[in-house]
Amino acid sequence: MDIRKVKKLIELLEESGIAEIEIKEGEESVRISRNFPGAMMAPVQYTLPPQAAPAAAHALPAAPVAAASAAAQAPTVSAENTVTAPMVGTYYASASPGAKAFVEIGSEVKAGQTLCIIEAMKMMNQIESDRTGKVVSILASNGEPVEFGQPLFIVE
Repeated sequence: MDIRKVKKLIELLEESGIAEIEIKEGEESVRISRNFPGAMMAPVQYTLPPQAAPAAAHALPAAPVAAASAAAQAPTVSAENTVTAPMVGTYYASASPGAKAFVEIGSEVKAGQTLCIIEAMKMMNQIESDRTGKVVSILASNGEPVEFGQPLFIVE
């Protein structure tokens, strides 16, 4: 593939806002993807310095306690029971905007059952469960973008 074509593809990618593109010409192929600023950054926790106002300082101890109790109630996330996004795209919980969601928390699912749809490049891709179990957590929001490998569901 001609390097000028690759450069042109990069320019088109930057202008369009598309996150990833793959082009095949005969036996040659090129895949170009870009990272959006802050797309996969870990959350940052801020704490006030000791000289902060007394009212704000009194509010700080409650946050770690709340975070600890939320962590204790959160389901265990492990590779065995997590269904991840197989592609970059937009997550949809149902087949159409007014339709019932494919699954909800507490739903019993079977291997091969549709869990959601990920729209990628105007193609609707059904994401199926790879195991039988119970949906204990839904980690994506309807209509929000998802990244490759991002956890979507926890099925135990």
